[in-house]
Amino acid sequence: MRVQHAGPSPLQALDMVLASVDAVRNGRALYLLMTTTALAGLLLWATRRALIAQSDLWAIVAAAATFFVVFYGSNATGIVLMDEACGRTPRHPRDALADALGRGHRLLVVVLCVLLLMAALLAGAAGLLWLATLLGPSLIAFVVPFAVPLLGVAALLLVGFVGPLAAPAVWAGLRIGAVLRLLRTELRGRVTQLLLLSAAVSLLSATVAGLVTFVLLAGGRLLVALATVLVGLDIAPQPVLGALFGRGTPPGLGPYTAAAVTGAGAVFAFGLVLPGVVYLRGLCAVFLAVHPDPDAAPPPYPAP
Repeated sequence: MRVQHAGPSPLQALDMVLASVDAVRNGRALYLLMTTTALAGLLLWATRRALIAQSDLWAIVAAAATFFVVFYGSNATGIVLMDEACGRTPRHPRDALADALGRGHRLLVVVLCVLLLMAALLAGAAGLLWLATLLGPSLIAFVVPFAVPLLGVAALLLVGFVGPLAAPAVWAGLRIGAVLRLLRTELRGRVTQLLLLSAAVSLLSATVAGLVTFVLLAGGRLLVALATVLVGLDIAPQPVLGALFGRGTPPGLGPYTAAAVTGAGAVFAFGLVLPGVVYLRGLCAVFLAVHPDPDAAPPPYPAP
């Protein structure tokens, strides 16, 4: 008999995930993720310019800076949202960024450990395929039914279990060993429930993204119609609508269209942030569903 962490029931955990939509009202998280998105966009533009200029060194530097900003900015946002999920007053964005800089490496180490295990599985599968070259193609008939489910489940766990559980565990303050023990414990226990909760988080954030898309499309078309038909401004609708969904600015735009495209780009950035904070907040709910007390270390392994 295995003893698991005391926590909410599956329905209560699902309710916690659905409540993550309230994250759209967390101003500090929105500010952090908006700033991260804006800085990452500028750095991606710099990376593209460096590649066009065939400056490999600057392209590498800009790409590394982009990863640094996205990784630590999203971690700082997750720390603020973890405060909210635990019922605490969210910390100041400056403090959250400082904590992210001090904790982010833990997540990188955990992911590296998991990727090493994944590499071992891939090496084992490659070894079996190589063995088939020595023993004949008939061995493939035995390798495929074994390797396909194993590698597929490993990939599913990497995307739907390790990431959604390890990241909020780090945001909650757990150290590398505690995160690895938590992953091993839950892998032996409630892995199916966690996969379903992670899928619910993705579905919820996708629903928010769909609602945001409708708002941007409807609002953009109505505003362009008002500007062109009632006011008589010379605004081309396609560049404005394209900018609302992150497309680049085409050359040769008129002054009114160029100004509208600039404003539409800001709206796109805000619309991109909303599903992001819902997703990160949902990951916090997934973690709290299996570890309701973030200040307590998880048990090392399931007790017999």
